[in-house]
Amino acid sequence: MNVSRKWTASALLLTAATLFLSFTAGVVSADSRQDRRQDQRQEQRQEQRGNSGNRHNAPPPRGYVLDHRFSHDRYYPPRGFAVRQLPGGYYSTRYRGAPYFFHGGIWYRPYGPRYVVVRPPIGIFVPILPPFYTTIWLHGSPYYYADDTYYQWRAEERAYVVTEPPADAESTAETSAGGDEIFVYPKHGQSSEQQATDRYECHSWAVQQTGFDPTQPLGGVDESQVTPKRADYQRAEAACLDARGYSVK
Repeated sequence: MNVSRKWTASALLLTAATLFLSFTAGVVSADSRQDRRQDQRQEQRQEQRGNSGNRHNAPPPRGYVLDHRFSHDRYYPPRGFAVRQLPGGYYSTRYRGAPYFFHGGIWYRPYGPRYVVVRPPIGIFVPILPPFYTTIWLHGSPYYYADDTYYQWRAEERAYVVTEPPADAESTAETSAGGDEIFVYPKHGQSSEQQATDRYECHSWAVQQTGFDPTQPLGGVDESQVTPKRADYQRAEAACLDARGYSVK
């Protein structure tokens, strides 16, 4: 009888110890998952803060650097900066078989379990420009600039292509004042493909309404009409996008 009671007590103690260890392991695992989620949220907040509209009003995210070329004045992570998770709403594409991801003017490549900020290859296409960009004019042709990267519109592809830095851009470029820098936010969660379609169709409609095409030298109008016609085009494009469920600023 004593042997039986001792065995029962030992079994109960062993069971209790096993349950305690399982509970402890579960708590540690849950804490680890929570820590990883917190790290991921912090990384996303850093990118959003780096590309927010508060240029110098908010402190830059840790490790970000200021791109002040052409008075662009936005913070971006340096090349080689790694994140555990891509930000929501990214655009994915491939170039010569390799995957690339684009969000907020920043380009990523997968590297092991993380994603690393990289310089995009010349010739890669993206359907929409970064939310903040600077338009520069060289010899009457527009280039769109963000994060040390230059884009040009390709009508036949209905997309923007990453181009070589224009020769003597620093000394000869004219930076468009004020109105060319816009932020378009999808209020109804439109996909990247839908955003690209809407941006293109609103661009085409604004060109038809105003006679000004920002992808053409001087917008395709007389030099004396560039400023007022550009303003008309931007109002028309903004009205079209607003009607399709976007916030335009």
